[in-house]
Amino acid sequence: MRKICLGLALFVLWSGCALIAQDLTGSWQGTLHAGQDLRTVMKIAKPEGGTQKVLLYSIDQGGGGIGGTLTRQGSTIKMDFPGIGGTYEGKLDSAGTVIVGAWSQGGKPLPLDLKLANGDAAWPIPTPPPPLKPMAADANPTFEVATIKPSSPDEQGKIFTVRGRRFVTVNTTLADLLTFGYGIHVRQIVNGPDWLNTTKFDLNAEPDGEGQPNDKQWKSMIAKLVADRFKLASHHEKRDLSVYALVVAKGGPKLAASTGDPNGLPGMFFRGFGDLPVRNANMQDFAGLLQSAVLDRPVVDQTGLAGRFDFALKWTPDETQFASFGPRPATPAGESDAPDLFTAMQQQLGLKLDAVKAPTEVMVIDHVEKPSPN
Repeated sequence: MRKICLGLALFVLWSGCALIAQDLTGSWQGTLHAGQDLRTVMKIAKPEGGTQKVLLYSIDQGGGGIGGTLTRQGSTIKMDFPGIGGTYEGKLDSAGTVIVGAWSQGGKPLPLDLKLANGDAAWPIPTPPPPLKPMAADANPTFEVATIKPSSPDEQGKIFTVRGRRFVTVNTTLADLLTFGYGIHVRQIVNGPDWLNTTKFDLNAEPDGEGQPNDKQWKSMIAKLVADRFKLASHHEKRDLSVYALVVAKGGPKLAASTGDPNGLPGMFFRGFGDLPVRNANMQDFAGLLQSAVLDRPVVDQTGLAGRFDFALKWTPDETQFASFGPRPATPAGESDAPDLFTAMQQQLGLKLDAVKAPTEVMVIDHVEKPSPN
C-alpha cells in the first residue's frame, strides 16, 4: 500500500511539473463580450532571456498587434499590455489547451477564455492599414463630421480615444470636454450650468484635411466643437486658487526617456484606480491627467523637464481622488501595499506635488446650451 501511495504522489508531482513546464508558444483565441462580440487573439512568442512576449489582436477592430509581456506562476497566467492599460489573467487547464480568465482595462473585468488554436484552426489576422501620415504641424483643422448624442443610462466609466482619424468619447460630460480641450481642471470652470458635470454625451467626430492630427490639434478641435455645438461663450480671468505644483524631488527625477514618436500622442491608460502606466508623455501631459482624472485641484507643471518619458506609477488612492468617476469600491484594509500618491511620486518617479495657492487662469462661462440632437 505504501508503494502505491508513493507512486500516486510521484505521478501527481510529475503531472504538476509537466503543466508548469509546458510551452505556451502559439496562437490563443477567444471572444470578448464587450457590448459587441470581439474576436481576440494572443500570439505568444518563445521566451527570450526569461521574458515571454505577447502580441494582442482585436481582429474585429482592425489595427496591428499590441505588444505585451507574459508572466506565469504554476497554472496562473498573466499578460500585461502597458501601452493600452490592459491586463489578462487566467488559469491554464490540465490539458494545457485552454486558459479560463478575464480581461481588464480600467473598468470591471470581462470574462475571456482563450483556446490554443494553431495551424488552420487559428483565426486569420487581417492586414492592418498603413500608418497615417501626420497632419501638417501648422494645420488648423476642425471636425468635418461630428455626432453628439446622449449616453446610455447604463453606461459605466468614461472613454476618450482616437481610432484612426476618428475622435471618440463615451459617457463624457461638458466638463470633461472642456477640461480636455482647454487643458484645465473642473475647478477652473466658473459659472457653469447645473448639468455641466451630470449630463453625459457620446461623441464621434472626424477632422477635415489630411493626415493624423497631433495632440494639440485634437484639443483645438474639441474646443471649437464645444463653441459651435454647445453655443459656448466665455471669457478668462485670473483668480487665486489652491493648486498642486508638480516639481522635481530631492535626488532628481527617476524617469526613462521615451523612444516613441516625439510628435505622437501620449499613452496614459489606467489599469485600475492607482495603477498608471505612462508612455511617450511629457510633464504637461502627466500634470493634465492628474488634474483631470485624479486630484481635486489644478496641477501646474513646474518641473522644468523637457522631452517625453515612459514610466509607471502605482499607489493606493484616498477618498478625495478619482471623484469624477463616481463611487468606487474601497480597497480592503491590508490588501494593497502600495503607498499613497504623494509618497509614490517621490519613491517611484523622483517628483513631488506641493500644495500651494497661486493666481490661476479660470474660464468664466457666459452662455452655454445643450447640443441639439443629431
